[in-house]
Amino acid sequence: MVVWPCLLTLEGDDELIYLAENHDFMTECKELIFTDDDYIIDSTGQCYLIEPNLNLYQSEQCLSTEKVTDLIRLHEFSKAQVCLTKIYFLSVEEAVKSMAYEAK
Repeated sequence: MVVWPCLLTLEGDDELIYLAENHDFMTECKELIFTDDDYIIDSTGQCYLIEPNLNLYQSEQCLSTEKVTDLIRLHEFSKAQVCLTKIYFLSVEEAVKSMAYEAK
């Protein structure tokens, strides 16, 4: 079961999309065409692959806090607005929720 909020990561793109709940996922993603390498990261680090009909299915991949932090650093680096060394999180949940400010 997906634990919201989540981050959407798209193949070949360092930018992340924050999704507060399933409704946001459906709204944001209904026009996107997904590849096999696009996935959702939930607040526990569990990754979910995206089917063309927007169904999510759990992959074997579960990301650590360190890996999610690295993805957020890449995201912030692509925008060049934040000092990357100051980005640090104690949990995946904290890391995912830190992206909420961009969704507003």
